[in-house]
Amino acid sequence: MNLTAEYKTEVRTALLGRRDNFGGTDAAFAKIYGLSGAVYSRLKSGEIEKIISDSQWIQIGRELEVQTRKSNWKVVRTKVYENIEGSISFCQQFSASMILVDDCGIGKTFSAKNVVKGLKNAFYVDCSQAKSKQQFIKLLAKTLGIDPKGKYVDVKANLKYYLGQLDHPIVILDEAGDLEYTAFLELKELWNATDGFCGWFMMGADGLRSKIEKGINSKKVGFAEIFSRFSDEYIKLTPVGVADKKAFRHELLQQVATANHTGTTPVETLVKKCLDKETTLRHLDTLLKISA
Repeated sequence: MNLTAEYKTEVRTALLGRRDNFGGTDAAFAKIYGLSGAVYSRLKSGEIEKIISDSQWIQIGRELEVQTRKSNWKVVRTKVYENIEGSISFCQQFSASMILVDDCGIGKTFSAKNVVKGLKNAFYVDCSQAKSKQQFIKLLAKTLGIDPKGKYVDVKANLKYYLGQLDHPIVILDEAGDLEYTAFLELKELWNATDGFCGWFMMGADGLRSKIEKGINSKKVGFAEIFSRFSDEYIKLTPVGVADKKAFRHELLQQVATANHTGTTPVETLVKKCLDKETTLRHLDTLLKISA
């Protein structure tokens, strides 16, 4: 393995850029990416050679989404993007909690990840990568810059304490429907411990709604309480009516296709293919690549 100086410089630049949006110490920030405070200090001073292994460079680059092959995909401020941005900002400002449940493939994850990049003390967690309670707590701790090792109860206690020290933190829980039942209970505990000074924004598709409603209907401990703490309602951006939903999807696809179109096939043709097959932005991405 032989990483270029250009790649390391790009990762370093992305790392230092992300630091601006983190309200904790340099040492806590360094821990998010598996670095010591001393190594991070050397990176800040401009060093890149022989201070961490190539595998660490790759891991940090992956977590920061540094791409050696540049993507030309442009961020478009669709209604989905603007609504998610507004909801996350509201939750952060007022330490509120919301649940967004909507169709797959409308840009929820893409929008949330981009919004988080521009906010201070905003933390994105992909719950599909940490389904059990232990995995969830450890991933959340790592995301905040807390050492995830050690006794589970200590990690959780440190997590609750640290959230209380940050200025208006916001935690975005994507793919929350993938969390196991015991992880949901941990979420309730975290909410209780951070009530009034931490915002929470939960996202998912129909599976998340089904999990919560099934838990409430069966009177399973925790679900009614979690739903209550997350404002007792689901946010949904896609209209329910057939005509309104089609118009919504047409506008979404049209905006994204127009901004990212580089080929010769007319935008409207690509949009129509997606509408006819009732496919998503992921399929549009494929069509745009084929037509380029």
